[in-house]
Amino acid sequence: MKRAAHFALLFALAAGLSFAEGKESAEKEKLQLWKWANFLVLAGGLMYLAGKMVPPIYAARTQSILKDMSESQKIRADAEARAAEVERRLAGLQAEIAVLRAESQRESQAETQRLASHTAAEIAKIQAQSEREIAAAGKAARTELKRYAAGLAVDLAEKKIRARMTPATEDGLVRNFVRDLQ
Repeated sequence: MKRAAHFALLFALAAGLSFAEGKESAEKEKLQLWKWANFLVLAGGLMYLAGKMVPPIYAARTQSILKDMSESQKIRADAEARAAEVERRLAGLQAEIAVLRAESQRESQAETQRLASHTAAEIAKIQAQSEREIAAAGKAARTELKRYAAGLAVDLAEKKIRARMTPATEDGLVRNFVRDLQ
């Protein structure tokens, strides 16, 4: 406001000097004086209004800018925190992958051992079953062989007996049998 007053005063002095210098035509000067007075009133009013209206606008704009700056700082801090979290996860990802690989390898080895022991147990079961079947087949073959041999022996004995058998021998056998019955 003080600046506006100083400006108006300087302007009035300049106008007054120009008024004093040139007295050519009174009417022209009057018109010029009114123009300057009108300009000074208009400039003073505009300065007054600007001095009254502009500071709150600038204050509101300053507050808005400060608010936007604080929000952007919060957003930036949040983004940096997220980026740090992602970086931390990426750094930990390699370690997690290594742990998963080691665990997978241990599980694979354990599964291989379990399968090997299961296979060995199954082989042992199959061998034991085969041995039992072979033993049973051998026993059945021996029994069949004994039957066959017994049948052959009976047939041979029958043939020998028939070859030695005479009617006198038959009578002697029947008499011995009857006597044994009595």
